[in-house]
Amino acid sequence: MFSEAVLDHFCNPRNAGELPGATATVEVSNPVCGDILKLSARMVDGHIAEARFLCRGCTTAIACASLLTEELRGRTPAQAREITAELLSQALGGLPPATFHGAQLAADVVNALLQKLPSMYR
Repeated sequence: MFSEAVLDHFCNPRNAGELPGATATVEVSNPVCGDILKLSARMVDGHIAEARFLCRGCTTAIACASLLTEELRGRTPAQAREITAELLSQALGGLPPATFHGAQLAADVVNALLQKLPSMYR
């Protein structure tokens, strides 16, 4: 059911944990399934230098959060806006409709993060 990419990110999550000195931290949830995703990012010279996550959710939510942190690194906020649920799904081999909500949760947390960044970064 899950692609190798999903299983790899789920079994070996990248950038999981707290981020001391984060520029911004946000948390979003999916009230239907109960998944919760917390994302922290540190900005340096107008770029996302580091991102970390904590996730209580399904296999796909954790895999998407892991991939998201890799996708965010080095991007400007404008470039981060280009990260969509569809992009994350495709990068993980195409998520079936039943698990696509994990990618949507990750896309939602990006939008929340971008809104919370200090205005000098937006």
